[in-house]
Amino acid sequence: VQLQASGGGSVQTGGSLSLSCAVSGFTRDYYAIGWFRQAPGKEREAVACITTRDGYTFYGDSVKGRFTLSRDRARDIATLQMTSLKPEDTGVYYCAADGLGIGCTVLDAPQESYDYWGQGTQVTVSS
Repeated sequence: VQLQASGGGSVQTGGSLSLSCAVSGFTRDYYAIGWFRQAPGKEREAVACITTRDGYTFYGDSVKGRFTLSRDRARDIATLQMTSLKPEDTGVYYCAADGLGIGCTVLDAPQESYDYWGQGTQVTVSS
């Protein structure tokens, strides 16, 4: 299984960015894709996740209403649209996949459920 993250960059407060995660190598249809981020000096946190079978999504409290996660089933790409960006959104963003499909619930996207991780991509929001 491979995950290839792309996108990111630098924007000013209030700007928008899009991150994409291309997933390949899964042999089963049902799994979960998550986006996580780590700010300097802080622990990695869950941003959003989506299940592949029914498109169910979870969003962290700090991004609700500003970020939207969607998935292109045909190309197996999960895209995180980020709007109204704030300086506190700055960090390295990682996409990950949970092969059992249990890592995306209404309450959380527990990182320990995610088996496969892509490389990080930097997002910088300046004030």
